[in-house]
Amino acid sequence: MVDEFELIQRCQRGETQAFGILVQQHMKSAYFIALGLVGSHETALDLSQEAFVRAFRSIQKFDPQRKFFTWFYQILRNLCFNSIRNKARQAAPFSEIGTNQINQIIDSSQNADENLERDELKEILWQALNSLKPHEKEIIVLKDFQDLSYKEIATILQCPVGTVMSRLFAARKTLKTKLEEYYHV
Repeated sequence: MVDEFELIQRCQRGETQAFGILVQQHMKSAYFIALGLVGSHETALDLSQEAFVRAFRSIQKFDPQRKFFTWFYQILRNLCFNSIRNKARQAAPFSEIGTNQINQIIDSSQNADENLERDELKEILWQALNSLKPHEKEIIVLKDFQDLSYKEIATILQCPVGTVMSRLFAARKTLKTKLEEYYHV
């Protein structure tokens, strides 16, 4: 694996292949983060691709001493939040994120009644997630779906680890309340 510092320097010298390597290294995480934030497969693809385009256009301004993904995440995050704001008046779609994660947990040998109940529970979960404020959803996606450490999240969000922990606690508490509301309906 090529050193990220070296890749950034090569990108800044105009080597598009070096940027391609960076894209390959980060495209999966970028897509799933965008999907977690916006809840739409097509929008997540568009936004993650647009974020890479913007990063490429601005790579000359990037300090190679920093972590690429931390810088890139800010671009992606801004695009996602702008998209959410632009679509705020529309009803949030059923989210596709996490289907694989949930399916891995659930035993495939369950009967039809259990599968129906599982699908209803998944829908309730995504409705609750989509009803969270963007910053609440973001912290849950970073920790619970991307499995980033508190320190990694703190770096990405540019805040202390303690702040990450308190935001995550509050977001999970809000999600729990939303799930209770949906589940009892």
